[in-house]
Amino acid sequence: MNKEELNQLLIWATHHKENRLFGRYITIEDIEPILNNLPNTFLKTKIGNSYTGKPIYKISIGKGTTKILFWSQMHGNESTGTKALFDFFKWLNNKNETAKNILKQCTLVFIPMLNPDGASVYSRVNAQHIDLNRDAIDVIAPESKLLRKILEEENPKFCFNLHDQRTIFSVGNKPATISFLAPSEEQTRKITEGRKITMSVISFMYKNLKELIPGQIGRYTDEFYPTATGDNFQKMGYNTILIEAGHYNDDYDREIVRKYNFISIVTGVYFIANTNNFLNYEDYLEIPNNEKKYLDVIYKNVVIKDENKRTDIGVLFKETLKDGKIIFQPTIEIIGNLSEYYANSTIDKNYKIFNTKSSLINLFNN
Repeated sequence: MNKEELNQLLIWATHHKENRLFGRYITIEDIEPILNNLPNTFLKTKIGNSYTGKPIYKISIGKGTTKILFWSQMHGNESTGTKALFDFFKWLNNKNETAKNILKQCTLVFIPMLNPDGASVYSRVNAQHIDLNRDAIDVIAPESKLLRKILEEENPKFCFNLHDQRTIFSVGNKPATISFLAPSEEQTRKITEGRKITMSVISFMYKNLKELIPGQIGRYTDEFYPTATGDNFQKMGYNTILIEAGHYNDDYDREIVRKYNFISIVTGVYFIANTNNFLNYEDYLEIPNNEKKYLDVIYKNVVIKDENKRTDIGVLFKETLKDGKIIFQPTIEIIGNLSEYYANSTIDKNYKIFNTKSSLINLFNN
């Protein structure tokens, strides 16, 4: 895609996103009315229920031979991918030529909320306290069983595994707004033929996205997790592209990030639909690794009296569900010299004195 096409996608995502979904707290009750009113070109099927009985749906569209499977909110408190999928639904229904070509070449299959129980209480795990992203071997959770069932029935060539990552992930002095991963298949992280194919798709996504957010795209660690979904699906021959939606300055609702998540999905699917050449994987290795050097707030020049020294305080927000809203509670992450760290906001306390480390909680009230 050229720069003009990418800018048009960004404009479209700004003005035509699915406005019925907003913020971080997205539940099955939020998406069901939208699913029920999708155009007839989308085939909606209830594929089963969560552990507590909440419905889980599959959405299909397209007539092409290349099947692509997407799922979001495997972790219930990671909703940016869900919003991006519903934006993608609207874009596919927009009848633009790019969308028409994708639907001619591909069949797209979506599970837009795999973990509705976790979503309802804003939890990573399901109602059994199982992390679905670590249930790929035992397949205990009913949600994991449904994902595996759809995987085997649809036999997709590609999978898109959509997640959110915390503010702390950085690229240089900027937040990691979007991070990509081609999962490893075993402990040595060997670049197998399957990983090369996955990497080639991500390379195209990265090449396009960096035109819009240069210096804010990271590569998630490819450490092999023996029980992880992406690692095992990749190992089984399903080329799995993992997208981690991160932070953009002051965007705590992740409404800006959802645009870049949406564009990542569009460019990835566009590439799959329009190429038979999955050999250009080496650009993937040029994506900078994620670091953990970004914080929500850094307080500079704080003095702890009982230690008789000046220091810096790094704060991350803990997200808590309260009365149907997400509350961002500041918590101290690190104390020390933070000259190599960056933050969404930096506050100089002008050598304000605190008697003890335990009194530092008063930072948030002063």
